[in-house]
Amino acid sequence: MSVQIKTAAELEGQNVPSVVFHTRKDDAWVDVSTDDLFKGKKVAVFSLPGAFTPTCSSTHLPRYNELAGEFKKRGVDSIVCISVNDTFVMNAWLADQEAENIIVVPDGNGEFSRGMGMLVSKEQLGFGNRSWRYSMIVNDGKIEKMFIEPVKDGDPFEVSDADTMLKHIDPNWVPQESVAIISKPGCQFCAKAKELLKSKGYAFEEIVLGRDASITSIRAITGKATAPQVFIGGQYIGGSEDLEKFLANK
Repeated sequence: MSVQIKTAAELEGQNVPSVVFHTRKDDAWVDVSTDDLFKGKKVAVFSLPGAFTPTCSSTHLPRYNELAGEFKKRGVDSIVCISVNDTFVMNAWLADQEAENIIVVPDGNGEFSRGMGMLVSKEQLGFGNRSWRYSMIVNDGKIEKMFIEPVKDGDPFEVSDADTMLKHIDPNWVPQESVAIISKPGCQFCAKAKELLKSKGYAFEEIVLGRDASITSIRAITGKATAPQVFIGGQYIGGSEDLEKFLANK
């Protein structure tokens, strides 16, 4: 496999490339510069081969979105995702992922990726030129730390993940178990369960009945037909009273 990319040693301490990204917001074209994104800010950046592709959609972007609050607590002002896609694709992907904590940046012409020394050919997949997968911490426009995936066949995803970056920023950080709650609009017990989770510092994904799932889904997964239903770290907890008992023992 022949891939030529820059190394962390070559990039750390350097300024990010000066590029203007052409984005679409509210039916209007808006140019966003690298200064707009990075000047005077500490930013977590991750770059990936393409929107809607498997690893990018199932793991890379969702985990950064899930852990956004943890990054913010540790002085990170924003999280930026860069991909060699046009703005329409990136906006559609962001909406599909419901990743409200991420700023997606369309590097449609590959200018930023080329300037980073991360533009590679994926013609064998019909992709043309795309970004190599990597992440970095950018402080006031300067690259502070790089996490570059190893050059090997396939689509390696070993070091550019959100957990690795957080552990670098804060070596004492311990990953929180993933939490999901199935709720329904106007449910006082659902509101109580969500407040319980928040009071204990749990970030959670909310699955809303009538929008994201149905009673059939709840019954199939839990054997119950009521909301809320809470899951923590792969463990089925139950309703709000079950959650209260569970958290009392934590």
